[in-house]
Amino acid sequence: MDWTTLAGTGLGALIGVGSTLVADRARWRRDLSERNRQERREIYVGCLTRYRLAYEAMHAAAVTHRGRDTLDAAVREAFRESGCDEVRESALICAPQELSDVLEDVYATLRELQEVFAAGEPPLGSREFEEQRLKHGKAVWAARAAMRADLGQ
Repeated sequence: MDWTTLAGTGLGALIGVGSTLVADRARWRRDLSERNRQERREIYVGCLTRYRLAYEAMHAAAVTHRGRDTLDAAVREAFRESGCDEVRESALICAPQELSDVLEDVYATLRELQEVFAAGEPPLGSREFEEQRLKHGKAVWAARAAMRADLGQ
């Protein structure tokens, strides 16, 4: 019996199985990376969407309750119902630290707008209000840029 043929066949089988395992592992890592990227993308979009909905709800409450005793409570309720805090926590858990810092800046400017809306000062449409709104807008744009960088887009 020729042992070299048997050894060669066995070695070929080991190499074939090994290369298949390596290829499967590489595919699994690539798929996992893509799933993680897609999950982060969904969380980021949800976070910015909720922040926008919170702004819109607070603005609507400020317009509806302008000059009334219910203004403060209505604006704060609009913010609470927006779900910002929940998506913020999800994003902060999943995002890298640099992006978490940017998201916190967006959240801070949104909270500042909440205080403006709740107090009724400065008045909506005033230069001071527009400056505050622009500050929030710049923070949102910075977050979008950081999110694109994190997602590799």
